[in-house]
Amino acid sequence: MEALIPSLSTLIEIAVAPVFLLAGIAGFLNVMSGRLGRITDRVRSAEAALNQLTDITQNVRLHREIILLWRRVKLINWSIGFCTASAVMVCGVVVSLFAGELWQVKLNLLVVTLFILAMLLLISALLMFLAEVKLATATIRVTRTIR
Repeated sequence: MEALIPSLSTLIEIAVAPVFLLAGIAGFLNVMSGRLGRITDRVRSAEAALNQLTDITQNVRLHREIILLWRRVKLINWSIGFCTASAVMVCGVVVSLFAGELWQVKLNLLVVTLFILAMLLLISALLMFLAEVKLATATIRVTRTIR
């Protein structure tokens, strides 16, 4: 058992980096869920206003805005999905590290594969988030030019 203690402390040191990555991903998920909530609120208010408007010009403007908002919802949902999948892969890395040590099995290939997948998914999430932010900026420009 004494030989296991230094090995376990080293393993915990190795596992700390993925855990910090999980904390970063959690923060990113928090930001995205906040944006999704605000977009959803705006869609609801725009759809309610659309049903009450009689002016065709304002009706067209709101309809365009709603279409752009729904595109933003789809992008942020994809981003949240990729980010969550990335977090699951990182959890898999941590579990694999400890399981390999517990069962004395070399899981290096699995750990590396899961980590690469986690990074690819996180990159995808960030790119989707960037697309959503660009679309949000475009939405602001569209509403300013129509008014």
